[in-house]
Amino acid sequence: MTWSETLLTGWQAIRTHVTRSLLTVLGILIGIAAVILTVGLGLGTQQDVSAQISSLGSNLLIVTPGSSTSSAGVRGGFGSATTLTVADAEAIASPVVAPDVAAVAAQRTSSQSLTAGDANWTTTVVGTTPSWADVRSRTLLQGRFLTDEDVTAQAANVVLGTETASELFGTTFAVGRTVTISGTQYTVVGVLASAGSSTDDNLDDTAVIPLPTLLTTLVGGTSRTAVSTVYVKATGTDTISAAQQQVTALLLNLHGITDADSADFTVSSQDALVDTATGVYQTLTVLLTGIAALSLLVGGIGVMNIMLVSVTERTREIGLRKALGAPPGAIRRQFLVEASILGLVGGVVGAALGIVAATVLPGMVGSSIVVSPLAVGGSIAVALAIGLVFGVYPAVRAARLAPIDALRSQ
Repeated sequence: MTWSETLLTGWQAIRTHVTRSLLTVLGILIGIAAVILTVGLGLGTQQDVSAQISSLGSNLLIVTPGSSTSSAGVRGGFGSATTLTVADAEAIASPVVAPDVAAVAAQRTSSQSLTAGDANWTTTVVGTTPSWADVRSRTLLQGRFLTDEDVTAQAANVVLGTETASELFGTTFAVGRTVTISGTQYTVVGVLASAGSSTDDNLDDTAVIPLPTLLTTLVGGTSRTAVSTVYVKATGTDTISAAQQQVTALLLNLHGITDADSADFTVSSQDALVDTATGVYQTLTVLLTGIAALSLLVGGIGVMNIMLVSVTERTREIGLRKALGAPPGAIRRQFLVEASILGLVGGVVGAALGIVAATVLPGMVGSSIVVSPLAVGGSIAVALAIGLVFGVYPAVRAARLAPIDALRSQ
């Protein structure tokens, strides 16, 4: 029997029991679709996280203060101390000390209630310098950003995020209007273009004012020189590591710290954040893919079960073929082909179902799903392999039947 005849006979045998074959294929296709969706969801989440972190700015280093300790010995979390100052940011900006640093923007934040007429809105007020827009890769929808003159004069000017402007004025066209922050009127000089969200922060819900203005009017006290974050932009992607070393060495020297392990600040890069987040999601993806793969095992057992039933039902057919001279290899090949067809059909249909679901589901779950060609091709190959592996025992059993015993069976 030629291969073409074997394939045709196998396909006809499957068509003879359509319902049973469909139920067998169902277990495989569900497993294949689940694997494709799980891998796609993991890749999509990694992509979303990378995009969110990248929205902070390009070639970015983030310097945050260390933890604080109260008089009662209670330690705060990282970033709770006031160990970073405006002077630190100015020192980092020196091209002599840190030649691989392109720009620096210190910032201090404060949650404040903004009012405009009868409207009010609570948002994060960011005190910073003119370089903030460049370092954070932010652009303007209208108006202008803060200038050196605003910082020097401690001007009561503010740049709003699109969402903040919409909540206060019902429109993003807010340049020239005024808002009140903690009893002081600020003139809106610009509106930032939408940037979406980053991790837990809504980048479009913010109000940016000059750093000296925030430190004087909203903070005050003994911590008016402290900043909560210093954003550092490296000169390029290939100089991020060098810039990080320069910033770390400079701050250790300024703070009089000889042991880097005792540093009262942290310098982190986007690459580190991306690597950490990606590592977590890769682990989850592997775990979920393993769980989804269990359904493939169940589908394979279904294939074996159906093929054993088929061998039992077709015992007389097998005996007749052997009596007519069919060698054991031909009988074995016949049942392996049938099992392979079941696996292949389940793999192709499951892959198609997974791709369709990956197109439809993102709008429902709120997360991207990336269809990996490697996952699709690998899943189909695995489905075919499952058909072959789980079809071996039934095929061998059929090939070993004695012709005389097979012909006598009822």
